[in-house]
Amino acid sequence: MTTATVSPVTSISPVKAIEHGIILAGRNLRKTLKSPEQLIDVTIMPVIMLLMFVYLFGGAIGGGDRDGYLQMLLPGLMAQTILFATLGTGVGLCTDITKGVFDRFRSMPIARSAPLFGAVLGDAIRFVASSVFLLGFGMILGFDITTDAASALLAVVVTVAFGLCLCWISAWVGMLVKSPQAVPGAMIAFIMPLGFVSNVFVQTGTLPAWLKAFADIQPVSLLAEVNRGLLTGGPVGGPLLGTLAWMAGFVAVFYPLAMVTYRRRVA
Repeated sequence: MTTATVSPVTSISPVKAIEHGIILAGRNLRKTLKSPEQLIDVTIMPVIMLLMFVYLFGGAIGGGDRDGYLQMLLPGLMAQTILFATLGTGVGLCTDITKGVFDRFRSMPIARSAPLFGAVLGDAIRFVASSVFLLGFGMILGFDITTDAASALLAVVVTVAFGLCLCWISAWVGMLVKSPQAVPGAMIAFIMPLGFVSNVFVQTGTLPAWLKAFADIQPVSLLAEVNRGLLTGGPVGGPLLGTLAWMAGFVAVFYPLAMVTYRRRVA
């Protein structure tokens, strides 16, 4: 009987590293398709939020015009939903580490970055499901896309891309904490201000000046403005440039942090 040995990987080209990441993203995709209940948090919860704000608070916030409030709320809620959906990336990564899944990856001849890259890319299915389901349910309630199909598709694409960039914060936190249950608690201090101190639920003109200054330039507000412009008409260029700048910043700062923390964690 002979024992097989695995040669250590000394160098992997960037193209191969991307290929390995895509293969592992496929693993995450298959896991989601086999357990569709994993999509409950990104489909049912946003719908509950939509119903609650339109029918409980919409009359008061919208001055009695619930239909008008729905037109304002839904594009912003797409942005806020993606923000909360990124929690799943950190929880999933931390769970894999605590269960020893990453130890198995280390024994395989794949790029070191592939497990993290694959986990982030694999979450795209959650973001697509979230955006499409919320938009479809909103249309059942009476939301009207007043632009065109191409603009609506672009709104979904930008929202999903925003989620993929934002995921690196959650991935970094997932590498830092010791248990998956700690990820939501650690992320909530970042997510809550971005989700609620924004123009998603009310126009920022009603906020104090110092709070309005923050709400107008933070990424969720900018993405909400992009979605409103693409779905119901309005300015898109300025908010889109701001959103893209935030997306680039998230990746530039948190991708290296996640990779460094990951290598220390599994070393």
